[in-house]
Amino acid sequence: MSRQSFYQHHWQLESTELELQLIIRQVMLIREDHPKLGTRKLHEKLQSFMLEHNINIGRDALFDLLKANQLLVRKRKRKITTTMSYHRFHKYPNLIKGKEIEAPNKLYVSDITYWKIISGFVYVSFITDVYSHKIVGYQVAETMEAIESIKALRMALEPLSKEQMQQLIHHSDRGVQYCSTEYVKLLQDNEVKISMTESSEPTDNAVAERLNGILKNEYLQFYKVENIEEAKIKLKRAIELYNNDRPHMSIGNLTPEVVHQTGIKTEKLWKNYYQSKLRKEQTMG
Repeated sequence: MSRQSFYQHHWQLESTELELQLIIRQVMLIREDHPKLGTRKLHEKLQSFMLEHNINIGRDALFDLLKANQLLVRKRKRKITTTMSYHRFHKYPNLIKGKEIEAPNKLYVSDITYWKIISGFVYVSFITDVYSHKIVGYQVAETMEAIESIKALRMALEPLSKEQMQQLIHHSDRGVQYCSTEYVKLLQDNEVKISMTESSEPTDNAVAERLNGILKNEYLQFYKVENIEEAKIKLKRAIELYNNDRPHMSIGNLTPEVVHQTGIKTEKLWKNYYQSKLRKEQTMG
């Protein structure tokens, strides 16, 4: 090897090492806001940074880099029941089984989840647009009383016109909050159609269940919160990140806010990925 080739080889190694360090540093910056953002979404968010610094690293290479630096995320599964469906209130039929949603503000799904903070547990009510995956209403409280869920519902309905509400379906589980007289009356007064799950299977309210997992596992568990006032501030921040900054593979790696405002038709990239992985495993087998 000539002296020129020798030095060129070492310069290339140093340049590559510097690029990898820059990527790791940028990943750490992104993780400050999105502590458990996965590799595929990180790769999407890194595109503009890599273009600016003339860096080219593929998704698989990024996966290997994060693995070598112990930066891959691990998911934990833990569930506490927040649904009390044994009550005296009327339960409504499921109106959305097999229904295709092709625009925002056609189907909202609601759910409640718990959040462990320093002083104990608080409970978060979410309302999500199924098409865009945008959180359109939310409320955090120290109890699971219906009045708290109603506050989330009012937030979700406030921006809508009368015509939009008449075309809207509200879907939830059969929890007492959603079947209560006050909650149902608010929906009926605004001519919103009421739909409820027919079983306790998570797939009956899959979008809401998925949202709960993302908010808790990727954001809320990393916040040090002393009381309900701090919880409200942190929850608002998490939802802003979720709606406006986090790419979602289920909507073509766009953000919920963009999809909600434009109504753009999207592609479920996660479905394609797992199908491809399954086909690859079958071929190798």
